[in-house]
Amino acid sequence: MTSVQQTVYIETSIVSYLTARPSRDLITVANQQITNEWWENYRHQFNLYTSLAVLDEANQGDKQAAEKRLKVLQSIPLLLFRPEVLDLANEFMRQKALPQKADEDAAHIAIATIYRLDYLLTWNCKHIANAQIQKKMAKISTEKGYDLPTICTPTELMGDLKDVD
Repeated sequence: MTSVQQTVYIETSIVSYLTARPSRDLITVANQQITNEWWENYRHQFNLYTSLAVLDEANQGDKQAAEKRLKVLQSIPLLLFRPEVLDLANEFMRQKALPQKADEDAAHIAIATIYRLDYLLTWNCKHIANAQIQKKMAKISTEKGYDLPTICTPTELMGDLKDVD
């Protein structure tokens, strides 16, 4: 019996940490190293997906940095914005699960939820990988008939998955 690979939505912060120049900030350096380790050693254990929202965000800022981010993303399949994605993202915002300025983050979460992915991988711990916000979004998702994916950082998605059923 073959096991089905689990699915991961790659959010913009992952490719940003992966391609950024080394930081002088110790926490950022650690996150960059963890991201690189996950990318090199663990990403092949998953089916990766991203979206046009990630491509749009990755294309912003410094042109050379944007080119590096887009190059990493070019081989990852894109999930399209279906009407249900917009509906769920709007519901997150309407019920104030996220602050008003986090509408792009709501879109990332809605895409991963609507497409029923297993994980949403991010370093955005302010609006996405935030336990209080996730609790609100899980309630809204359940009310709409969906399960919120596990939202986590690369640190939480490393390990020897060969022994996990």
